[in-house]
Amino acid sequence: MVTTIVSLASQPLFVALATILALCAFIPLVKLIRWRFYIRQLQAQGLPMLPHSLLFGHLPVVTKLLRQLPSDAHPVYMPDQIRHHYPDLGPNYYVDLAPFAPSMLVIGTPEAHYQIAQEHLLKKMPNLKQFISPLTNGLDILIMEGAVWKKWRAVFNPGFSAAHLMTLVPAIVKETETYCKILDEHVEKNEIFAMKHLTDYLTLDVIGRVVLGTHFDCQRTPNQMVRSLRILIRWLSFGVEPNLLDRYNPWRYVMHWYHAGIVDAYISEELEKRLALQRDGLNNESDVKQTQTIMDLAIRAYTEIKAGESSPQDPAAMDPFFRQICMSQIKLFLFSGHDTTSSATCYHLYLLSKHPAFLARVQHEHQGVFGSDPTQAASRIAESPHLLNQLPLTTALIKESLRLFPVLSISRRGEPGFSIIDSQRRAFPTENFLVFANTHSIHHNPAYWPDPESFIPERWLVGPDDPLYPVKGAWRGFEHGPRACIGQELSMLEMKIILVLVARQYVFKPAYEELDRLAGKDKPTVNGERAYQVNIFQPWGDLPLRVEKGEGTKLQIA
Repeated sequence: MVTTIVSLASQPLFVALATILALCAFIPLVKLIRWRFYIRQLQAQGLPMLPHSLLFGHLPVVTKLLRQLPSDAHPVYMPDQIRHHYPDLGPNYYVDLAPFAPSMLVIGTPEAHYQIAQEHLLKKMPNLKQFISPLTNGLDILIMEGAVWKKWRAVFNPGFSAAHLMTLVPAIVKETETYCKILDEHVEKNEIFAMKHLTDYLTLDVIGRVVLGTHFDCQRTPNQMVRSLRILIRWLSFGVEPNLLDRYNPWRYVMHWYHAGIVDAYISEELEKRLALQRDGLNNESDVKQTQTIMDLAIRAYTEIKAGESSPQDPAAMDPFFRQICMSQIKLFLFSGHDTTSSATCYHLYLLSKHPAFLARVQHEHQGVFGSDPTQAASRIAESPHLLNQLPLTTALIKESLRLFPVLSISRRGEPGFSIIDSQRRAFPTENFLVFANTHSIHHNPAYWPDPESFIPERWLVGPDDPLYPVKGAWRGFEHGPRACIGQELSMLEMKIILVLVARQYVFKPAYEELDRLAGKDKPTVNGERAYQVNIFQPWGDLPLRVEKGEGTKLQIA
């Protein structure tokens, strides 16, 4: 045996392979050691960070804190946990997780957010492309950068203008009326159901209508494209999952391929219909303007750009690359335009269920604007969409709900030579770090929000001299700057319409305690909150509740 090993070791091929394997292990180890010493240098310069281990970095501390959260809690809770356990650390600090996850510069001040999102646009994190590409093929405005992003954002901006969105209000109202009829059915059944699940299909029907002019009817009828889209979304991955079996699951690529094919085939057919309508409508401009969707305006904007560059172009004969761009944006809008709005709406209703006094004020506001009969509100909105601008209490509810339960957070890739400067004039280098601008952390920081864990919608109703008045830049419900959410006006419009049509007609009763009793044990919470955020910012359990019929403007929500 020993002779055989010695004989093998003397062979040139064996020596070469052994050398390669040794180098493969040695080089990353050397890089890791150098990285650890670099982190120690930053620490020596007085830059804040958690207790650091030269061997394991910040992994032991982070792991300990993670154990205090439910295993399915969203990662956005982590910086807030760090603030609670290390109050002297400050809002900006480093977290060294190499080699298991990207090391981060966590930022939690309006000034720091401004520096990376408005003053100096840092690029999106590399993992974002990995996450979204199975859905959009990497051609979406979410991950585009620089001049390419500016060009295509300009093409799609007109469809999201406030003026144009008002023309789409009747379509949104129509889908929301279907939603109310389904709620009526749940009233009759008196059963626990998942509010997020129901609201997802509403917002998908809405986004299908306003983006593509397509009636999915997925609230009522099974739709294979919608089913495949939702399955595809569930299989998206940033590639940093702690569970390696999950991170490298080969089944993920099969699911991407199969369901992306179904989604692409459906949307391609619907896009062809829009192109045909654009072509047929060129001879009747007034009819075209009355039926414009977001995609119609994008096609029109692109056609005008091409007309300025050369000869006018027939939309039906549009170049293949623009077709791909349209396909990618439609899929992006379907994804981001339905899920976050649905989660936010669930939290609005959840908070109203916990604060009946404020609900009474919201109901009174709706009565004053839309009349005493809540069943007539839909027709009033469709006829006079501008009335939605007369709802300060409803707007305050939405903003405070998005403060408590933000449905986004941003991460950027650090750059060589670029540092974030804090209020003490300390420079935080960003090179080789993931810059984690955690919206949840800044929204819950008592430095910017008196009593930050409490629902206080009056923050949005007081003047600048009031202590409750929000600090400039501290609310980032849709982000700020040139890369703020393109669909924020549409999302606000949807949420207002839903609230107006349901707040006076239904009594919502969260069923967490009832489910816990049936299970025979209490479930975990985050900071005492049962409806904590999981996955893509939705409430745990998709907000299980019961619903009863309300009585107009009377205080009827439990």
